[in-house]
Amino acid sequence: MSNDQDDLPDIEFDPGEQNSLGQNSSSSEEANLTSPELEEMTAGNNSEDNPVVEKTAEDLEAVFDVPVRVSVVLGRSKMPVSSLLNMDIGTVIELDRQVGEAIDIYVNDRLVARGEIVLVEEKLGVTMTEIIKAT
Repeated sequence: MSNDQDDLPDIEFDPGEQNSLGQNSSSSEEANLTSPELEEMTAGNNSEDNPVVEKTAEDLEAVFDVPVRVSVVLGRSKMPVSSLLNMDIGTVIELDRQVGEAIDIYVNDRLVARGEIVLVEEKLGVTMTEIIKAT
């Protein structure tokens, strides 16, 4: 079997070379540039021209009626389909959580908090014990 790589031309890559859109393909130069306009727009730089405006619940009033799906995950388990099909009333499924461990609270499939299960007037509920900050 012959080596096909010997037939290929040698190509050198110049990181400063422009691509087909006329843009510089090197992002390191762009990362090192600092622009006064960009520095003025950072969140931590508040001047007298741009006073901090306090947000209130009234500012969010437009989204109060938007429905969201809240899911509480007690735990998870993996099993083959054959085990799933063999389940009957009273079957116990072992979850990946320990008793007393915090449960996950999701809003629209996004983890937003952790909490504990509580009993409220014959119904199960959740008490949030930790809010997960968005990253």
